[in-house]
Amino acid sequence: MRSIAKIDWILLSAVLFLCSVSLLVLYGLSNTLSDLGLNFFVRQLIFMVMGFFLMIFFAYFDYDYFRSNSTFIYFLALAILAVILLFGTTVRSTTGWIDLGFVAIQPVEIVKVLLIIFFAHFFAKKRQELGDVTTVIVSTILIGLAVMLVMMQPDLGSSLILLGIWFGMLFMSSIRKSFVGVIMGLGLVVVFISWFFLVEYQRDRLMTFMRPELDPQGSGYNVIQSMIAIGSGGFYGKGIGQGSQSQLHFLPERHTDFIFAVVTEEFGFLGATLVLLAFGVVFYRLYVIARSSSTHFGYFFVVGVMIMILIQMVINIGMNIGLMPVTGIPLPFMSYGGSSTLSMFIALGIVMSVYRRRREVMKTHMRESY
Repeated sequence: MRSIAKIDWILLSAVLFLCSVSLLVLYGLSNTLSDLGLNFFVRQLIFMVMGFFLMIFFAYFDYDYFRSNSTFIYFLALAILAVILLFGTTVRSTTGWIDLGFVAIQPVEIVKVLLIIFFAHFFAKKRQELGDVTTVIVSTILIGLAVMLVMMQPDLGSSLILLGIWFGMLFMSSIRKSFVGVIMGLGLVVVFISWFFLVEYQRDRLMTFMRPELDPQGSGYNVIQSMIAIGSGGFYGKGIGQGSQSQLHFLPERHTDFIFAVVTEEFGFLGATLVLLAFGVVFYRLYVIARSSSTHFGYFFVVGVMIMILIQMVINIGMNIGLMPVTGIPLPFMSYGGSSTLSMFIALGIVMSVYRRRREVMKTHMRESY
């Protein structure tokens, strides 16, 4: 029991609150999703329980193991992406799934965590050399290989997440800020080139996200229905399972991409605010853990996790309110999906390991000072 107390309970409480809201929404949607032949509430509950125990396991796992094996982890991530291209199952024109029969997994979710581990070690080891343009170019090539494999699926959303994680970790390092402008310029070039790798429906999403009314029955339909659901929630919401847009099948992907719209419709402005406050607590605690980390690797890893959650939250909520194109990015700890849920809890477990190491170092210093 004494060892369990060493984890960050404030961070964990915020995450469990988000998971609880997710389960309430999925429970309310159980009847409307029955036509898909699955009980999403039960399945997500199982994923979350599995994720919780994985988090506990990694919280008491020495994260130095990942640091010392980061090169192997990087090539493992590339191998996973290559296997997806060769043997993956295509869903909505994206070959990003592996069908195991009893469940389909999206390996790119765990690849995000693997690449955070690798770049945490890379930037920690090279922190004195990030003023050298060669080191920056090397890191660009390394992330570029991974992004290229993801774009070949093609998965624009995950590609943006990976680029965002890499750029955020690089920005938080000791890189010369004069390089930042150059990197952003190269990023724009990559975005331009990536346009030619997109399939037609992805291009339609990008073209209509700012003006979804141009195609209200096509690519703009999801966003329009999402904004109607959000606007109809009022201050207190309509109650669990009472949302007209979500319950009457007007809102597509209501258990995954547009779960935030369902939260706002059923719990209102108040519920949406509480969800955002919970995310705020998560980011604050991650910031505190990163700043107080006893190792550079721990610092960069926690920063990478914070950036990953932040980018996914911003993109997901942004596409729910019409400010971002619909890219299929899940809302962390809330959207239905085993791959995303388990990978998020694994990342959280390693963060807890960083937090525990920091506490142990502090106690050691206190003993030595007496």
